[in-house]
Amino acid sequence: MPSAIDHYESFLVHNVSTISTVESTLRSITWILPGRFKDAELASEALSALLNVTSLYHDTLLARIVKTDPKYKPVLPASSHTRYTRGWSEHSNAYKWASRFLEVVKYVELLVEMGLRRSVSDRARWRGVVFLEAIKATLRLLILRITRRPVLSTPVPERDFDPATLPPGSGNSSPTLAPSSPPSSIPSTPEHLKNNHVPLPTHPLIVQPPPPTNEAPIEGFLLSRALSPSFTKLSTSLLRGPSSPTEWMSEVLYILRPLIYVIMLSRDRRTNKPLMTALAVEFVSRYLRRIPSSSAVLERSEYAKRDRDIIWYLLRDSIWKTWTRPKVEGFADRTAHTPLLGILSGFIKDWIPLIDEYHYYTAP
Repeated sequence: MPSAIDHYESFLVHNVSTISTVESTLRSITWILPGRFKDAELASEALSALLNVTSLYHDTLLARIVKTDPKYKPVLPASSHTRYTRGWSEHSNAYKWASRFLEVVKYVELLVEMGLRRSVSDRARWRGVVFLEAIKATLRLLILRITRRPVLSTPVPERDFDPATLPPGSGNSSPTLAPSSPPSSIPSTPEHLKNNHVPLPTHPLIVQPPPPTNEAPIEGFLLSRALSPSFTKLSTSLLRGPSSPTEWMSEVLYILRPLIYVIMLSRDRRTNKPLMTALAVEFVSRYLRRIPSSSAVLERSEYAKRDRDIIWYLLRDSIWKTWTRPKVEGFADRTAHTPLLGILSGFIKDWIPLIDEYHYYTAP
């Protein structure tokens, strides 16, 4: 007898485009909720966490449908990130569940911190934050041990296709729910077309133009569909593992960096030692890591994202309090009565107290 989960999966595959639109709309609402009413940030984060966990489940289900549907033909090949994470998820159950659990912890960490701030003492709240970071560090070290390769910022496959492009046959049933009715037969040819054997002459306006004489467009077309060297590799080998003790040390330091930061922050929030230590570990890790080759697309992308994340230090501790926040508040005050920019000013003023009060709004 079909369960409630089977019925939900069937409902999802029948209404995948509508559900994706609703998810996007609700996700946009979570950005404007903080500051609108009491505990609005808690309601916003609860909705955001629920949407993220639900989207992770939906992505897993849709990926299973696409994999088993012979009618689905992707318009573009899968990205290196999707191939790598999906390859390891299929290769190792330990990787699959560790990566999913890590993403779920990241989705709910801010919500947990908000709940702790409202229910326990400040000291107990920081113990909870340290516990969450210890769980994340353990899961990342487990993934590093399984793959023996750098841990991606997003270790689960991302949805890299539009749900609206799923073929109609995909919506007949869910992967776990048996079809309630047999597929309909192929429609027969209408009577007035059965004896139509003589083709009509082609109209001049729809005659196909002659092929271009310039070779540049043809070369561009072929190059856009040429396979890069990464497509010749196994999906689990798209990321090269550390090959020296310094590279291993770089990756371990990068994984332990958030845990070291919150441990020091829980003991000392009055000085700059936690921030300076985290920055030092960040730059030491960056210095020890290797320079990826030009063909290592996935590795270069991951390291570029890590470098961009350094900008979040502008919103932490003393850098935020003494340098960034005064400038942000000044901009918000100057634009408060300016058309259109006044909306952005109000949005900024609603978010400034949240950055002051919660660690996970700007956590590394």
